[in-house]
Amino acid sequence: MQANLSISQRRGDVVLLVARGSLAEWAARKLAERFDGLVILREEPETKAQIIRRRIRLCGLVPALGQVAAGLLFRAIGQLSRKRIAEVMENDTAVPGRSGRPARIIDVGSVNSRRCRRALELIRPRVIAVYGTRLISKKTLQSVDAPFINYNAGINPRYRGQHPAYWAHVIGDDAHAGVTVHRVDTGVDTGPVIYRSPVRFAAGDTIATYQHVQMATGVRLLGDAVEDALKGRLVTFKPQAPSRLWFPPTIWQYAWNGAVKGVW
Repeated sequence: MQANLSISQRRGDVVLLVARGSLAEWAARKLAERFDGLVILREEPETKAQIIRRRIRLCGLVPALGQVAAGLLFRAIGQLSRKRIAEVMENDTAVPGRSGRPARIIDVGSVNSRRCRRALELIRPRVIAVYGTRLISKKTLQSVDAPFINYNAGINPRYRGQHPAYWAHVIGDDAHAGVTVHRVDTGVDTGPVIYRSPVRFAAGDTIATYQHVQMATGVRLLGDAVEDALKGRLVTFKPQAPSRLWFPPTIWQYAWNGAVKGVW
């Protein structure tokens, strides 16, 4: 149920910041099963042009174009993986007696917009869960006195950023193909860790299914962290390990790693 900002003034203990997408909907449903009155603040995804400009700035023109080409291929692979994705989602059973529907959905444009900050100020949540949004600004993080808790589909700090499970498999570091739940700061998956867990994948899983397999574990740990925050027992730690930010593979990296290492 969508809500206007003007009717959002009833306090909600838990807010979820998300972008649109099937994985975000899954996260919202699972958290709504656990927490009454969940309020979703939903942003619009970045445009393709914004993403390409940022990739060019961070990675260079040629790698950025290779990543765009790979993204188109991954979309096609995803269509061929629908059976596996449906199997993973069906195995993630619902909580008996819980609807999995949030109390309110408020569209805010961007998590860094004035509208989003105003909504947070009105709702006054005790904890804010985060999944799949753009980098959250310091201004938004400081808009309310509540912890922001993010789920990353990789083991921090070794595998921050995008497609981390894929890169762990490419390197042969299967023990660090997993998930992390952490406090949010202004960096990319750099905040103090709350929970980490490896994830077991099936032999036929690919870059199109890794995140779905990870979500079943990740959203449970995200819910555990939210519950910890509500009960005043949130504990974090800083792992002593190498830190690296990963980007999507280019189409030629993907082809090489598949042909040579068998990682698709």
